[in-house]
Amino acid sequence: MPNIALLNNIEHKDLRIVAGHRPGLGSEVAWVPTFADEFRSLQGIYPIIFRQLEDGANFEAIALLGFTEDENLFLIDGRWDAPLVPWMHERQPFYIGRNGDELMIQVDLDHPRVSTTEGEPVFMPHGGNTGYLEKVSAMLSNIHNGVQANIGFLEALKRHELLDAFVLDMEFDSGAQNRLGGFFTIHEERLGALDGAAIAELHAAGYLAPIYFALASLSNFRNLIDRRNQRDAARR
Repeated sequence: MPNIALLNNIEHKDLRIVAGHRPGLGSEVAWVPTFADEFRSLQGIYPIIFRQLEDGANFEAIALLGFTEDENLFLIDGRWDAPLVPWMHERQPFYIGRNGDELMIQVDLDHPRVSTTEGEPVFMPHGGNTGYLEKVSAMLSNIHNGVQANIGFLEALKRHELLDAFVLDMEFDSGAQNRLGGFFTIHEERLGALDGAAIAELHAAGYLAPIYFALASLSNFRNLIDRRNQRDAARR
């Protein structure tokens, strides 16, 4: 369980955050949540698909990193082998919290990136924010705005019945087989069948572009399979 606390420069004056992606820092994940505002920057790297939440009614968008639990195929020799890390992962161990009506930065004090002896300092010796914390604060603000805007985007996908379950059967060069199921993607035929009014509505709301970004991102499945084959070959 996370140990979440509101960040402050008194209790956490010595706080440091270990950067990078060496083993044990929490980067061994098969997918990361994302949102429509981020699709443009991620669609050339990761497959963007959707998963149904536990309530059975709502969805979230995810950037796919691997095919099995804890498999991140972008982790190579202790580094993230891509020009961009999805913000929802990059911001760790920080979260957005509230203090009354004010948005505040929270930190998971039990996260493996948290340290007092190594890594990026969060506060200056006199208590001011470091450049690192300012960068994190800007990232969290973008995430907050993106997550809020994503509510309408996902509702529009549901309203127009544009999310469709899919199954991807794969056979890797090693002979291993894998079935990726339980996820959803944009139903291209239903999208193409929408009338002009529906298309205009999606465009006016700013939703049409991320829909096409998500569709375009599916070509990255081939790259992800290649990454798995390369990893398996290196282990043989």
